[in-house]
Formats: sequence, structure tokens, C-alpha cells
Amino acid sequence: MATRTRPAKKKSAKKKFIPNIVVFACNWCSYAGADNAGVNRIQHSPHFRVIRTMCSGRVTPAFVLKALKLGADAVLVSGCHFGDCHYIFGNYKAVEQFEKTKGLVKTLGLDLKRIRLEWVSAAEGGRWANLINEFVQQITELGPSPLNPKPTYE
Repeated sequence: MATRTRPAKKKSAKKKFIPNIVVFACNWCSYAGADNAGVNRIQHSPHFRVIRTMCSGRVTPAFVLKALKLGADAVLVSGCHFGDCHYIFGNYKAVEQFEKTKGLVKTLGLDLKRIRLEWVSAAEGGRWANLINEFVQQITELGPSPLNPKPTYE
């Protein structure tokens, strides 16, 4: 009679956290910068989802907090450089909104590194890719958001 042997147990490798990042990008510059990165095949992390807005100044604290509540580990708001906004003062409004957002995020006890405001023009596909890679790395090191009910692991 043949004896059965049990298969050797594999050592469980530590699972790598994959961040879920939401990006609010203005239609005229940042979204076009993301498109530029894609068209030019500039390698960057795929661990983000873009929501196109007409202007970064329209991104209220409620949008950012809802994204975090629905499972985002981090949120990036991106708009036109100062002086390039198609709505004249939209990016100044974005700064005001972002300051309010920072106060609310701090009140919730979340790390302020989980939210970010950046300026990217339509011609800056390389900058977009670098920004995304840097932010994804930063959030990967921070780990899942305490508000995220189902973090993703590889």
C-alpha cells in the first residue's frame, strides 16, 4: 500500500498593499496632461482612477470626503497652473477648497499625506506620470486608509 505524503506548505509571502487612489483632474490641463502621458506611452502606476472635472476649483471638501468614505485610500486634486486657468481664478478657488478639506481630514484623524493638490498642464505628461508614481508609492508606504472597509492586497 502506497503512503500518501502531504504537499509541502508554501511559506506565505507578505501580501503587498495596492492603494486605491481617486484623482480629480481639471478638464483643460490636468486631464489633458494625463492623456499626454498615455499617448506618449510614459510608464506610470495604474493604481488610480481619474474623475474629470471642468475645474479644480469645483472640487469641494464633500467630494474628497465622499471618495475617502467610499473606499479611496487617498485623493489627489489636480488643476491648471496659476495664470493658466480657463476660468480665470479657478485654481485659487481650488486652494481655498483644499485648505477647508485639510482641516476636515485632520479633524477625522487621517494623515494629511492622504490628500494632495497639484498643478499639471496639458503639455506635462512626464510630470503627470512622475506625480502619480510618487503619490502611489507614498500611499503604498502609508498603508490602507482607516476608513477603507476592504483594502486591496496583491
